[in-house]
Amino acid sequence: MALKSVLSYFIEPDFGLRDHLLGLHVLNLRQLTDIRSERTVFRRNDALLDLLTTEDQCVKFLKALQRTDQQHVVNFIKENGGQKHNHVIICMANVAHVGYTVHMI
Repeated sequence: MALKSVLSYFIEPDFGLRDHLLGLHVLNLRQLTDIRSERTVFRRNDALLDLLTTEDQCVKFLKALQRTDQQHVVNFIKENGGQKHNHVIICMANVAHVGYTVHMI
C-alpha cells in the first residue's frame, strides 16, 4: 500500500491540523474550504496530502502534526524509508531528524 494511502488512515485533520496548516501558510482559505467539503476523513486526508508538493510544505506539515499531538504520524513517516508514491508529498518520508532535515526524492 502506498504511503499516501496509509497516511490517510492515521491523520486526524479535523481537530486543529488544517488550522495549523493555514496559519503556517501551507494552505490558503480556498484550499482549506475545499478540504473541509470532502465527505469522509479519508477523502479530506487525500485532498490535504495532494496539496503538499514542496519541501517547505512537507516540513511545515510535520510541524503541524506535532503541534496537534500526532507525533505517531511523524514517527511513521520517518520510519517508512522514503518511498515515493504518486506525489512529492513523500519528501516527508526522508525526514532524518526531528530537526526537519528533509531531502526531496
